[in-house]
Amino acid sequence: MDTARLVEGLHEHTAGFAKAVAGVDPEARVPTCPEWPLRVLVGHIGQAHRWAADIVQAGPTPVPEPFDADPGSPGEWSNWLHEGAADLTDAVLTAAEDPVWTFFGPRPATFWLRRMLHDTTVHHADAAFATGTAFEVAPDLAADAISEWLELLSDPVTPTLKPAFSALRGTGQTLQLRPDTGLGWLITRTPDGVRWVRATDTADATLAGPIGQLLLVLTRRLPAGQVTITGDRDLADHWLEHTAA
Repeated sequence: MDTARLVEGLHEHTAGFAKAVAGVDPEARVPTCPEWPLRVLVGHIGQAHRWAADIVQAGPTPVPEPFDADPGSPGEWSNWLHEGAADLTDAVLTAAEDPVWTFFGPRPATFWLRRMLHDTTVHHADAAFATGTAFEVAPDLAADAISEWLELLSDPVTPTLKPAFSALRGTGQTLQLRPDTGLGWLITRTPDGVRWVRATDTADATLAGPIGQLLLVLTRRLPAGQVTITGDRDLADHWLEHTAA
């Protein structure tokens, strides 16, 4: 996915997020992030965009605590959120393809643009579900979000960051993610970790459905029943249980 589309997607979902939280009680609970009131979800998004921009501009900095973020009064949320997205966009466009720090070693600055886009997209869904507003994600953005998540899960550094992901190792078990359009994803659980390719093939377990719903099921924003699961249901359930971010 090219940089221009990543920028467009980040601003699209930041705007959608801001619209979803407008005029809502800051202390309203977020069902899909049950420990967070809405003000913390808002704070996390604006804080994360600024944190990523700081990394691109100056190098690594400690991961911020969402409860420490101050998004200001609810009437200021929209501007604050848009400013954070603009800060990140400007930092990445200035850095171009220069390598920057990431948890996985030096990567192009666009790594953080892509990471924040997909984090914002999923949290846009959180905000929409919490406030009863509509949520949509374009198929190309949903597909890239799934690919990016699998890239992170398959990186050998990931289990050192979150040891629970070691449970995804296996002995060759396969899962197919099959969207309603386009190629799917074939995941293989090996003794060394997760491996995946873009392919539509038979597998031990298959999750099939509209691509936006697949993304939200994979990120546990929708229950598994929102897609069609065939084959080894225990394998599918184990995957979903052990990929909680």
